[in-house]
Order: sequence, then structure tokens, then C-alpha cells
Amino acid sequence: MALDIAYFSWVRERMGVGGETVDIPESIGDVAALVAWLATRDDRGALAFAEPHRIRAAIDGVMMGPDAPLSGAREIALFPPVTGG
Repeated sequence: MALDIAYFSWVRERMGVGGETVDIPESIGDVAALVAWLATRDDRGALAFAEPHRIRAAIDGVMMGPDAPLSGAREIALFPPVTGG
């Protein structure tokens, strides 16, 4: 399945790109599995996703948890926790 992935903040810095389109294996069914898989692809992914519990995700613009399914998703955004004031 082809999926557009957007990276933000320090995730973008560590990945070295703002986004990419990837063909994910059929075995990747949810956000947590995607993040784990991205961490195995190369050194940049290993650095960006070394602490997967810190990664937040939005699927097609809607915030989702790590157990959110990817089926039917067009885009997923991955970013660190958002803070504000």
C-alpha cells in the first residue's frame, strides 16, 4: 500500500526530509507498526523513531492513537508532542 507520510519538527530534522511516499508492507496495519517499521529502514529512521512513545500521528488530518488502523489512509503526519502556551 502506498502511503504519503509527512514529518514535522524534530522528526523532520532527523529524517532529513519533510515527507515521502512509501510502499508499506501488507503486515503494517496500524500507526505503531508503521513507526516501528520506519525505525528499521535506515539510520535516520532509527534516530527519528528511537522513542516511539513520543511520536504523535494524524491520519488524513485527524489525530489518532498508536493503535489506529491505516486501512484507507491517504496521508499520515508524524510529529513530536505538541505544546503551547
